Amino acid sequence: LSQDDPLTNLNTAFDVAEKYLDIPKMLDAEDIVGTARPDEKAIMTYVSSFYHAFSGAQKAETAANRICKVLAVNQENEQLMEDYEKLASDLLEWIRRTIPWLENRAPENTMQAMQQKLEDFRDYRRLHKPPKVQEKCQLEINFNTLQTKLRLSNRPAFMPSEGKMVSDINNAWGGLEQAEKGYEEWLLNEIRRLERLDHLAEKFRQKASIHESWTDGKEAMLQQKDYETATLSEIKALLKKHEAFESDLAAHQDRVEQIAAIAQELNELDYYDSPSVNARCQKICDQWDNLGALTQKRREALERTEKLLETIDQLYLEYAKRAAPFNNWMEGAMEDLQDTFIVHTIEEIQGLTTAHEQFKATLPDADKERQAILGIHNEVSKIVQTYHVNMAGTNPYTTITPHEINGKWEHVRQLVPRRDHALMEEHARQQQNERLRKQFGAQANVIGPWIQTKMEEIGRISIEMHGTLEDQLNHLRQYEKSIVNYKPKIDQLEGDHQLIQEALIFDNKHTNYTMEHIRVGWEQLLTTIARTINEVENQILTRDAKGISQEQMNEFRASFNHFDRDHSGTLGPEEFKACLISLGYDIGNDAQGEAEFARIMSIVDPNRLGVVTFQAFIDFMSRETADTDTADQVMASFKILAGDKNYITVDELRRELPPDQAEYCIARMAPYTGRDAVPGALDYMSFSTALYGESDL
Repeated sequence: LSQDDPLTNLNTAFDVAEKYLDIPKMLDAEDIVGTARPDEKAIMTYVSSFYHAFSGAQKAETAANRICKVLAVNQENEQLMEDYEKLASDLLEWIRRTIPWLENRAPENTMQAMQQKLEDFRDYRRLHKPPKVQEKCQLEINFNTLQTKLRLSNRPAFMPSEGKMVSDINNAWGGLEQAEKGYEEWLLNEIRRLERLDHLAEKFRQKASIHESWTDGKEAMLQQKDYETATLSEIKALLKKHEAFESDLAAHQDRVEQIAAIAQELNELDYYDSPSVNARCQKICDQWDNLGALTQKRREALERTEKLLETIDQLYLEYAKRAAPFNNWMEGAMEDLQDTFIVHTIEEIQGLTTAHEQFKATLPDADKERQAILGIHNEVSKIVQTYHVNMAGTNPYTTITPHEINGKWEHVRQLVPRRDHALMEEHARQQQNERLRKQFGAQANVIGPWIQTKMEEIGRISIEMHGTLEDQLNHLRQYEKSIVNYKPKIDQLEGDHQLIQEALIFDNKHTNYTMEHIRVGWEQLLTTIARTINEVENQILTRDAKGISQEQMNEFRASFNHFDRDHSGTLGPEEFKACLISLGYDIGNDAQGEAEFARIMSIVDPNRLGVVTFQAFIDFMSRETADTDTADQVMASFKILAGDKNYITVDELRRELPPDQAEYCIARMAPYTGRDAVPGALDYMSFSTALYGESDL
């Protein structure tokens, strides 16, 4: 319907009334809607038709409702009866099935199975029984409700089928709970019993496993024959090990007794797997008895073997104590007999021969000792054969065998005649060497003093002042000729020395001279005569070049020789200083004097050898006594060229000197740095001193 469309609303009402209520259509909707005041009677007639239609329908409905209500109550009661019957039947059936299960007391063999039964019982209490309790309660509620409804509806009381009364159900339920209570007690008792059995069985298995693990391999170990090949130390170690095993065996006795007690208890508690427990226990006990017997047997065998090996060990020790020094004696003897001796004198070879003869005298006693040592070894062999001892190895105290002793003894016997022959040959060789020593010594004792004498004579000639330098030179050349003529004797001595070297002779008591001494002396003699001749020649050149007279030369020599106190032909620094002071030089002990002496030493000893030769002395003295100083003269000349200035310029050098010499000076002169210096000024003073080695330029 629509509030805004009354025409449609009226047409719909008229159509529904005609179709469903058998009310004919009396008015048109348009006449009602389109008329300001419709016909009141017509409207009332139409409305009364609706009233009569609805009033008749309500009476029929009321009658139908009453019938339906009665039937519904009856149907509901019947349904409750059916539900009660079915629920009672199902509940009784469940109780009937459950009680035998709860009354079943058949025990299980394993804790796991009993735990499963307990778990099933807990499921029954937790999952299966609560719904049944609810059903029983609901059954009672339904029964009481049904009886009340029947009474209120004036119906007769409900009588369930036989055996399905509430009291029957309560009786059955009581039987269920009684069975349930006994079942739970039985389960707990059975679980405790199995728990005890499982604990005992596990304890039995653990102890049995530990014992079996300990005994594993013990029988094989006790049956070993390792003592048959063991040494005495190994036997003693085996005995200690066996004693430790016996202690261990005794300690395990308690475990075996515990295993037997547990097996007995399992039998008394009717353990389901008692046969296997009994079999295992019996096996352990039998094995234990066998271990005891094997242990006793092994101890007897070890003690018997120990006694035999102790006897053998004593013999081994005695053998080793005597064999070791005897073997050392033989090795020492072989070493001495094969020693490649080196002797240099007759006395030494005679000493070796005497010692060898003394050694040969000891051989008979040594052979007796050898026989005694072999007898000890033979005694050991006899014990081994008699008692069937299986020796594991050789003598632990020594590695020396009888075979080695016999072999070395035979070797010693073979070496003795070889040593006799070698000593005889060496004796003959030493006699020949002695002849060579005497021959060399006779010549060396002549040549050595001759060379020394010539050296002294040449030294005297070089420092004497007899005659002129030319006379000294002639005298020295005559000496040189006589020295050269002496060379064949040196060569002859070299030949004898070669024979001595080939004979490997290293000392000679017949002379203090060696060939090396002779060679060095000869070479020094040749060097000295040549150097002395050269010094005299240089003195002549110096004398002639500087105009030194013979008297001045003699004075220089006299001064030099006077201060050459050790006659070495040279002056040391202190000797040279004393000589300079005697000649009038002012050299004090102050710093200035030391500086002046150092300057002079740098001139006479430029190589810093620490000595002043006579030639250097002559050069210095001739230079010091000259009329002008060369460095000063050069500086004075440069000063003239420079116009009396302290410096000189490049232009002045190029103007006054030849080109090459001017460029030489320009390249080597240092810049002048004085106060009066001008650009390009050169220092001619330092250049002049450098020309004569008097500066570091």
